Amino acid sequence: MDCDDYQRAALRTARDKDAPDEFMHLVLGLVGEAGEIAEKVKKLVRDQGGDLARLDRDDMAAELGDVLWYAAVLADFLGLSFNDVAQRNVDKLADRQRREVIGGSGDHR
Repeated sequence: MDCDDYQRAALRTARDKDAPDEFMHLVLGLVGEAGEIAEKVKKLVRDQGGDLARLDRDDMAAELGDVLWYAAVLADFLGLSFNDVAQRNVDKLADRQRREVIGGSGDHR
């Protein structure tokens, strides 16, 4: 499955683009799901000493899937192909690596 195939599949379970406040719903959903991942990692650090061997990978896969769903649907809302979004990101990172600025900070390096 490529990214656009995933995006089309995700859209079958999405609300209508014209739903009230759909943009805010998608953005807040995306950060909420990312926050759930952070919360699980926080509890791993707090309760398990950060032992990655004790990380519930099935649970993380489910949460990552939720992040992926929101990202795909938000991209569509903005008129963006998920394939294009993924390719742009890989190209950006390869360019930063080539210029040896991948470890720096800031969006425009």
